Amino acid sequence: MQPIIQLENVSFSYSQEASRALTDVSLCIEQGEFVGVIGPSGAGKSTLAAVLSGAIPHHYRGAFYGAARVEGRDTCEISLTDIARVVGAVAQDIDAQMVASVVEDEMLFGLENFGVPHDQIEGRIQRALATVGIEQLRDREIATLSGGQKQKVAIAAILALEPRVLVLDEPTAALDPVSSRMVFETLREVNRVAGVTVVVIEQMVALLSEFCERVIVMNKGSVALDGTPREVFAHAEDLRAIGVDSPRVTRVYNSMRAQNLLAVDQAPCLNVPEAADMIARALDGHAAPNQSRAGELQPSPHAPARPHARGAQPVLRIENASFSYPAGGAAVRDLAMEVYPGELVGVVGQNGAGKTTLTKLINGLLTPSSGSVTVAEMDTRETPVSALAANVATMFQNPDRQICKQTVLDEVAFGLELHGVEREDALERAQAVIDRFGLPADQAPFSLSRGQRQMVALASVVVIEPKLVLLDEPTSGLDYRECMTVMQTVRDMAERGCAVVMVCHDMEVVSDFADRLAVMANGRILERGRTAEVFANTGLMREASITPPQVVALSQALAHTVSPAFASITEVSQIVDTAKELIERG
Repeated sequence: MQPIIQLENVSFSYSQEASRALTDVSLCIEQGEFVGVIGPSGAGKSTLAAVLSGAIPHHYRGAFYGAARVEGRDTCEISLTDIARVVGAVAQDIDAQMVASVVEDEMLFGLENFGVPHDQIEGRIQRALATVGIEQLRDREIATLSGGQKQKVAIAAILALEPRVLVLDEPTAALDPVSSRMVFETLREVNRVAGVTVVVIEQMVALLSEFCERVIVMNKGSVALDGTPREVFAHAEDLRAIGVDSPRVTRVYNSMRAQNLLAVDQAPCLNVPEAADMIARALDGHAAPNQSRAGELQPSPHAPARPHARGAQPVLRIENASFSYPAGGAAVRDLAMEVYPGELVGVVGQNGAGKTTLTKLINGLLTPSSGSVTVAEMDTRETPVSALAANVATMFQNPDRQICKQTVLDEVAFGLELHGVEREDALERAQAVIDRFGLPADQAPFSLSRGQRQMVALASVVVIEPKLVLLDEPTSGLDYRECMTVMQTVRDMAERGCAVVMVCHDMEVVSDFADRLAVMANGRILERGRTAEVFANTGLMREASITPPQVVALSQALAHTVSPAFASITEVSQIVDTAKELIERG
């Protein structure tokens, strides 16, 4: 059988003068495959997706070389509509993909344009909404949905068209962990049951390693690696050089192997059970089986408590704050929390839990209908937003909504100028932050990748040096290297005394960087506490639709089956250090 999609020496640049976004890419996607694509920002992933879906050459103009074939037909010789009947695409920018104001109308748009018989339309809509788990959103206005809910609507609208191939560009970027897993389980279901070929661009390497049968690594517009997840993630050094993450349990394997802590040579671990088994065998005879109950486990000496300011007044105090939108949406009730100078507090929970509404209450864009929000000793109900902005800076979920200048330098300096800083001084301070982030000062922000635009937005926040920073999904759309740059910058800000509140769906990032967590569900804060302790509460995690990060899950498994020394660990290095200490102790 011929491949359902075939690329032969495909190269593409967005203009004759621009550098190539793709260079001599040759790929065969077989019918029924489940393929993951990963790579750093600027590697050509989104351009590859546009070629696979026919958007290149029909929607995006540029210099196109080679051949792309869908079901044996050259995409240059058939219409985009013909391609779309075979290949359904979910773009990275969901807002740009939406065409209707109500969810049901969004579903109807494609079905009616494709001429689906009217007696089939209702059944397709119901099945697609149920598959993605958003039946209750059918009559909602799209403008009232969270970013994650919009993502699900976009996927449902494409599934309703019943394509033979699905191409998705970072479909989990705005989703909570449980919803992200549900999307991948949905994709696996349509792949296995309906035989739909799936190609998914994704940064969540743990999901790729679990669900995909093939992983393609892009770098500088070319295919760097192509194989099974186990084959690809075995190339630890190559991936690190490219700037691609590996599953955390694979990092544990790589580190233990590098330190000669493994008794026998074995293939890389891809999931928690494999890693737990590997460490148990490495520690065979070095650690007695642990008989303690979960409540009796003591924190690992390799998991120190992160310090925060003592004796200081809180930068943020929320007391019994409630708010509801007139047109419906994520209402919040009886919110209460405090954040002190130097703390990095993660806010986690399911899509639609009210996390973004919480950030808007903090920065004064919304005022509570009852209760109070106090920032730097200013009540948000009595203080103009402009005055609050001098003390609290916000990076929104979509960076494009806060970018307005023609160059990166002007964009980063803009906030300082608004606060009365002389232009020359503002440009000098902006240039220093731009250099730290490795951004091109003279380029137009909208000419950059989504990940780079995210970094521009954060640089605009960092340069103001506020007392409190609000980050709404700060790592969304970033590759691993950019993510670490951004989060290390955020940590540096906290260490200099800035309070940080971070809404984030990437539990690995939360685990690595957050001192404390506030867990939200259904408009309420269910729990507050130290990161490791909160993640260890399995009932709470289930209620809030949170999947603990791999290292935390591995720590819990090892603490109960191997040694209590593994309890409360949140980082790869702590797992390895504990294993090494137990082996050396004998």
